Amino acid sequence: MTSSEKGAEGPPFVGALARLCFQKARRRVEATIRAAGGTDVHETHLAVFSYPLPDGARPSELARRLNMSRQAAHHAIAQLVRQGYLERRGARGLIHLTPKGRHIAEAIWASMRGFQAEWAARIGAERFGVFLEVLRELALAPEEGA
Repeated sequence: MTSSEKGAEGPPFVGALARLCFQKARRRVEATIRAAGGTDVHETHLAVFSYPLPDGARPSELARRLNMSRQAAHHAIAQLVRQGYLERRGARGLIHLTPKGRHIAEAIWASMRGFQAEWAARIGAERFGVFLEVLRELALAPEEGA
């Protein structure tokens, strides 16, 4: 049995490893937002700036996508509207990024491209490419029993 096979048998399991990687990316995003001037963006707002961006989404759709209650989503949206990151348009109140919100989103994306480049340099571009392919395959696969 190889060392990688032995490691697959016990902790940390995939959920913990994914969480640890997510936390590294999240800390980078938080620092990026502060550096881009988003000092009034709080942790509860971060989900609104996650992929895919909310441009043109209904508040209820955004709540489902972010796994938030409608009330929590409406509260976060209202705060971000007051702070100038989002605006509501049309009779249905569709959510759109303002230029200020787009600035934050673009800063996050640039930061994540840099983060990925660092990881690719650390483990090699080919291995990192395979890693991304596997993540995409797993992330986009239908849920078992769904």
